[in-house]
Amino acid sequence: MPVAQELHPPEGARPDWTIDQDWAAYTQAEHDLWRELYGAQSTFLADRACGAFLAGLEALDLNCEGVPNLARVNAQLLPLTGWTVVAAPGLVPDEIFFEHLANRRFPAGRFLRRPDQLDYLEAPDIFHDVFGHVPMLTNRVFADYMQAYGEGGLRALGRGRLHNLARLYWHTVEFGLLETPEGLRIYGAGIASSRAESVYALDDPRPDRLAFDIERVMRTPYRIDDFQETYFVV
Repeated sequence: MPVAQELHPPEGARPDWTIDQDWAAYTQAEHDLWRELYGAQSTFLADRACGAFLAGLEALDLNCEGVPNLARVNAQLLPLTGWTVVAAPGLVPDEIFFEHLANRRFPAGRFLRRPDQLDYLEAPDIFHDVFGHVPMLTNRVFADYMQAYGEGGLRALGRGRLHNLARLYWHTVEFGLLETPEGLRIYGAGIASSRAESVYALDDPRPDRLAFDIERVMRTPYRIDDFQETYFVV
């Protein structure tokens, strides 16, 4: 999700705010932590995530080498939907973020959360970005939606409607739910990458779960510091 608004990329980043992943620099402890996160969440989501998400996990095999090597991920993802994942130093400016999406590139943070941040952290890390987001990019419908979102975001910047596009992203890409013949299922990355929110989004009686309506979505604020008060169901 775009948030950073610095005009110039940080030191070491290219003009488009991408960096080398430098996969060899990940420590054994980080690889072990990835395996712990992946094993727990992939098992937990087996009957909670939508079929497209689970199929994406299987297609990409994101746990075969610890922290995923984006070069290997891209070799599998590109032939499926034309998308690639690029490493970024963190959150990127809105215009840069939309430009990447419009060209079927997904920026992913390089760093991995600490062991004391297993279920929540403020800035998206590589587990949130790659485990949470990338499986859905193997699905052609969702992949096309993400490209269209990037193109729409670039238009929204020039029309002063960025807040509407931010709400759309939040309530679909990050925290969207899907009604299926098997029941309510998760497809949003913010839910999929969090065990606690995976339980809350589907099982807790407190949040509203509303049928998706794009105008209402664009009018509905969201929480960045707690579980959501409202989920929209496609």
